Amino acid sequence: MKHVITIMLYLSAQFICAQTAVEQTVHDKLSPAVSAKINRYVGEKFNASYENRILAQDVHTLVHPFTVRDEYRCWQSEFWGKWFTSAVLAYRYNPTPILADKLKEAVEELITTQTPDGYIGNYAPESRLGAWDIWGRKYCLLGLIAYYDLTKDPVALEAAAKQADCLIRELAEKNVKIVRMGNHRGMAASSVLEPICQLYVRTGDKKYLDFAEEIVREWETPDGPQLISKADIPVGKRFPKPERNNWYGWEQGQKAYEMMSCYEGLLELYRLTGKEDYKKAAGQTWQSIMDTELNIAGSGSAMEAWFSGKGLQTTPIEHYQETCVTVTWLKFNQQLLRLTGEAKYADAIEQTFYNALLGSMRPDGSDWAKYTPLYGQRLKGSEQCGMGLNCCNASGPRGLFSIPLTAVMTAEKGIYINFYMDGSYELMTPAKRTVTLLQKTDYPLSGQIDIQLNLQKEEKMDISLRIPSWSEKSTVTVNGSLVENVVPGEYIILSRTWKNNDKISIEFEMRGKIHTMYTNPTYTAITRGPIVLARDERLKGAALEAILTPVTNENKYIDLTLNDHSDAGIWMVFGAKFIPESYAEYGAEPVETELCDYASAGNAIAAYPFFKVWMPQLYDPRK
Repeated sequence: MKHVITIMLYLSAQFICAQTAVEQTVHDKLSPAVSAKINRYVGEKFNASYENRILAQDVHTLVHPFTVRDEYRCWQSEFWGKWFTSAVLAYRYNPTPILADKLKEAVEELITTQTPDGYIGNYAPESRLGAWDIWGRKYCLLGLIAYYDLTKDPVALEAAAKQADCLIRELAEKNVKIVRMGNHRGMAASSVLEPICQLYVRTGDKKYLDFAEEIVREWETPDGPQLISKADIPVGKRFPKPERNNWYGWEQGQKAYEMMSCYEGLLELYRLTGKEDYKKAAGQTWQSIMDTELNIAGSGSAMEAWFSGKGLQTTPIEHYQETCVTVTWLKFNQQLLRLTGEAKYADAIEQTFYNALLGSMRPDGSDWAKYTPLYGQRLKGSEQCGMGLNCCNASGPRGLFSIPLTAVMTAEKGIYINFYMDGSYELMTPAKRTVTLLQKTDYPLSGQIDIQLNLQKEEKMDISLRIPSWSEKSTVTVNGSLVENVVPGEYIILSRTWKNNDKISIEFEMRGKIHTMYTNPTYTAITRGPIVLARDERLKGAALEAILTPVTNENKYIDLTLNDHSDAGIWMVFGAKFIPESYAEYGAEPVETELCDYASAGNAIAAYPFFKVWMPQLYDPRK
């Protein structure tokens, strides 16, 4: 019987959508692809994480704390849900019997720990609701609901409902506000809003919608994080900075990961209610993060909190760019992209994915860095809570596997191509026919992408191509005919009757761009397309500590020459000309120095090479 269930799961997973009991007020503009198969470098990263992190995880280790239930302050209970939701995304990308068995085992083993009152967690009875207890319950809910969506197993949904009922009942019986529970002005605990909204959609039980609205009401009380009323305040300045010894306590209202998790839940509630204030607050917060926190690699935070860090990114920063923050920023953008179909969210995802996210993953996919600086080393994170892994090991693949089925998505009038990755994508057309879209490209190594449509029958629809904001000059052709009005930072909508084997060709401008931070001293960094480039002590050229000024051409770009460095396990290496510091009056001649992609910089299996993104420039008192 187990074998039969596994095969059914294996065959059907890619075609299952969430079974809903209520109609949402607001529908997403974009829906995931039916399936995807991605090749080349990015495909190898998916495969590495699948084999060496997802399948390698011992399920019993994750479930064990739920059988002990003696905790009072730690967060062991989040690891099951983080790994499990990662594994469900991985399974949707690559459904195999071995992962189906692992998912089934993980759910069944977790459900056996549920107490008669519905509790699934690792906290002692007298410590329930405190510290990270509700946070851990949230991750259990997310995992159980994800499994229900995948399999339609009613036992998983029933267990999730009992878990939610237990939480609602305990809060009422103890007459406490959820925003006073746990850490970070209640953001950790009240981020349970996301699965509570999901549970309402799948059960139709209005008590979950009522609870969701109560959570948001409590946000706006003096005790709450005021995530709506303070949405127009920069995320790093919403509350006074807590004392050093209470940095991770209740007073910390700038905790980045938890804050964005709450906004993910608020967007789920917006879909249910249509209340524009919810969407507006999420959008304002997104813009604040972009304007005041996000660094050149597409992430941020220090000591896991927002700190107005955008302008400080050239300095060495303690506990910089936590991977959990990177993943949640990416997921927040995925929510907004699905909801709105706006190109700026896809641009942000691409920046984060190729740089901060891939940079936090070890080359073989087995491990994820806890913090990833822009200068220094990518060091291994320590394990947490006696679990043999840490939060970022468990969370990293959640960001990674959110990409495949959102690279190409469907909309009411056709197809959106968000990300350019060599592979095949199966989708449904507006007429409900299957279409396979093939991308042939080595992007972002080059800017050339060739797309072919395999259609069952010719059909009139839109195909929307994202034109990245960094590509100032882009060329698009359809069956050899040039497309006009291609605008950076927007989708170009190709509306026509499409036929089998129609072809689209795209060429993006992949020039080396100089970015300058006018601090003291001034710093420069270099990007090429979506890729941040970095110096690495393994590469040829001047010493890492040398002061180098980029040599620019007549158009103020830096010329980059692709060099082969595959033997060092580095994805991209470019040679470029720089003027070194000189003590001679007439200056120095240019020297060639190599740079590599940020994700590869300092990222090695057996060593921790030093690297840097931002390069200090000589101070010139004449300027």
